[in-house]
Amino acid sequence: MQNIKVRRNWKNFNISYCPRDSYGGYFRFIFNIQIMKQLLTLLFIALFSISAIAQLTTVPKQDIPEEYGYIVKQGQQMPEIEFKLTNGTTIKTSDLTGKVVMLQFTASWCSVCRKEMPHIEKEIWLKNKNNKDFALYGIDMDEPIDKVKKFETKMKITYPLALDPKAKIFYTFAAKGAGVTRNVIIGKDGKIAYMTRLFKEDEFNEMKQVIELLLKS
Repeated sequence: MQNIKVRRNWKNFNISYCPRDSYGGYFRFIFNIQIMKQLLTLLFIALFSISAIAQLTTVPKQDIPEEYGYIVKQGQQMPEIEFKLTNGTTIKTSDLTGKVVMLQFTASWCSVCRKEMPHIEKEIWLKNKNNKDFALYGIDMDEPIDKVKKFETKMKITYPLALDPKAKIFYTFAAKGAGVTRNVIIGKDGKIAYMTRLFKEDEFNEMKQVIELLLKS
């Protein structure tokens, strides 16, 4: 029966078994580990490639559930709206012509909004803020400017927030009594391209792809 030495490399937390009379088994073991590492690397590359291939090539047709509470439809022209940012700048629909626009409806008391906003900041705004063809506005639902500014500071967001007295803009897109957390994406043609409700990871990720697709068109 062969004597076995157990060699321990605590730094890499590997255990090797080496026959005393021959190192052949040891080297075969190490060689097999290297092969496994290469196979795992190839598998990762393959999965990454499949993910890249799965990127959207067209804006998906949405069947918006009734419980989402929208009163606008995909493909509809963006309604005429006007709002004022916390810095005093006034924005009109006509100012957004030819841009991909994201309207994020929010409120300081909305826990789901608070969960979603850091993702919007990091994954959408910081990525696209220097693109002249992109615009993003958070539309705060019926709160005074001092509260909206505090909300803006507390959330550590850098994309602009707008005031929506009496939720006039919100109710241009959604029904009375509908929940606040939602995003509306408008294409360069001024038509509604995509809409979300709450913060669902799959829907949010698809929305990001829609934005990228629209910016390329």
